[in-house]
Amino acid sequence: MNYLVTGASGFIGKRLVRRLLAHPHAKVYVLMRNPSPERMAALRPYWNAGNTRVVPVAGDVTRPGLGVSESDRARLNGKVDHVFHLAAVYNLQADRELEMRTNIEGTRNVVAFAGAIGAARFHHISSIAAAGLYEGVFREDMFEEAHGLSHPYFASKYESEKVVREECRVPWRIYRPAIVVGDSQTGEIDKIDGPYYFFKLIQKTRRLLPSWLPIVGIEGGRINLVPVDFVVAALEHLAHLPEGDGKCYHLTDPEPRRVGDIFSIFLNAAHAPRPGLRINAALFNIVPRGIAQGLWALTPVRRIYKRLMKDLGLPDSIFTFINYPTRFDSREAERLLEPAGIKVPPLEDYAWRLWDYWERHLDPELHIDRSLRAKVAGRVVLITGGSSGIGKAAAMKLAEAGATAIIAARDAERLEATKQAAAERGLNIVTYQADIIDETQCGELIAKILADHGGVDILINNAGHSIRRAIENSYDRFHDLERTMAVNYFGALRLTLGLLPHMAQKDRRGHVINISSIGVLASAPHFSAYVASKAALEAWTRCAAAEYLDRGVEFTTINMPLTRTPMIAPTKFYDNVPAQSPEEAAKLIAQAITQKPVRLATNLGIFGQVAHTIAPHIALIVNNTMFRMFPDSAAAKGEKAQHEPTADQVAFTQLLRGIHF
Repeated sequence: MNYLVTGASGFIGKRLVRRLLAHPHAKVYVLMRNPSPERMAALRPYWNAGNTRVVPVAGDVTRPGLGVSESDRARLNGKVDHVFHLAAVYNLQADRELEMRTNIEGTRNVVAFAGAIGAARFHHISSIAAAGLYEGVFREDMFEEAHGLSHPYFASKYESEKVVREECRVPWRIYRPAIVVGDSQTGEIDKIDGPYYFFKLIQKTRRLLPSWLPIVGIEGGRINLVPVDFVVAALEHLAHLPEGDGKCYHLTDPEPRRVGDIFSIFLNAAHAPRPGLRINAALFNIVPRGIAQGLWALTPVRRIYKRLMKDLGLPDSIFTFINYPTRFDSREAERLLEPAGIKVPPLEDYAWRLWDYWERHLDPELHIDRSLRAKVAGRVVLITGGSSGIGKAAAMKLAEAGATAIIAARDAERLEATKQAAAERGLNIVTYQADIIDETQCGELIAKILADHGGVDILINNAGHSIRRAIENSYDRFHDLERTMAVNYFGALRLTLGLLPHMAQKDRRGHVINISSIGVLASAPHFSAYVASKAALEAWTRCAAAEYLDRGVEFTTINMPLTRTPMIAPTKFYDNVPAQSPEEAAKLIAQAITQKPVRLATNLGIFGQVAHTIAPHIALIVNNTMFRMFPDSAAAKGEKAQHEPTADQVAFTQLLRGIHF
């Protein structure tokens, strides 16, 4: 038995070839645009076939005569029992012209070629998309009844079937598989398609929420899914039956699931939260068409939608299919497949395999180099307050990753010590002495950096000043507020504004990272001056992020938890409080660089912010309790005696690790 297969290296075609080779003495000719020895060598182990059983034929379905040479045509003439046409373009975001040319004209060329070489039978692998958006039950003997064919893929599949029915001069059979997912036994698939578009959304949901928390789901039409191994088995069986020419077969699930059910099955497979409530997508249709078109005409609406779709990895037209209206009658195909025991397995039996394979092999994040070195190697990074604590640890980490690490600080001796410590580790750190509070010194620092390095790619505003003192002990200490604002707010902005124009012009990859505090999210008592200065910086950052979004400069705020640095050393009570190390803080900075979030905070910090939003009075009670439980230090009150922490204080600090008390 001799076969000619187009699209033989594709997802379905590759598996079909392997199954056809199971027939004794079968020979398969595979039409390929580039049947190079290297490409064939990669495929043959999968087929477990040598040169005599799988024969490559150079050709292109988009060319008349398939572009096949005269010698290959002569070799095929009168010797092909079955032609399987699988080559097609399927991509919801594909170029319309390419899709129509390949799927329609390509089919016409293959049909003509099959007739020219005297093939015994022609098998056209179409799709349920040929029905368009037909409302109701679409039977296997329905062809002209399709409607809603505005999408190019729908139209191309409908027209290609018409080419086969009207122009094919050899006995033909048409097959309409449903949405083809991975292998039900291995989960293997080679592209993102169908329900896989939503896997990234499921993954994000799992990362964000605990699995026991019910979520709101969506309900829609019935989506027909079938695993590739079922499709291949059905194709091979139906193609070799003695009768059945001139017919169409639906390779579909006789019991398709609704969108909400499919989501629930995959959410369960991913160990993600399951919907406790579903909203019917049909409700979105109650918005009058004129209003919907008016909203879509607004630039912000379009930009938000496109950004959301990009973040979720969804094609723009995906929601067209949420309320899919078509059911498929597959009774004839089922009747013929039943004696062979070929049937569609329940989705819940193999959904976990599909999810596992996607997460291990196809998740787009797997193919993105998110290492710190990939983001900073060869780039200029400036860290203020870099001679000690968080800044010093971050500078070391960035220098190790290949960045041109620059640190600026007031203390020349500490700067030199940091530079020497880096040299002992085989690292180079560039140092500049400057006090960013001083307008002249800050201006000179900016001028030197621009002259020496042409600007910076990443600016980390880390220099800070903190004061732990209750307001009732600060009535005559207005200078505390002025000092913290001078460093934490005005100093950071003076430096940022000096470097920002060059960052926006350099390569559209600028990044400003502002080190804030968990205290801003939790409104930490005792730290009113410090929290106010950091909150001001955060507010400015949000405004700047909006203005520079389309200029290539991104902004990140890190709400850093309590870190054991020289800044907290004067408060002796912190000697007994759990705090992260500067190296752990540096990892958060590295995460900010690699992922570029708008905000980076701990779960406890986010919880504090949410508590102040939804239950402000309860949050105030908690903060007041903390305030009274942890009084000002002896130094802040002008006293000398230090008190050992109580059992309640120790328990509280362990419960709320990272909070500034």
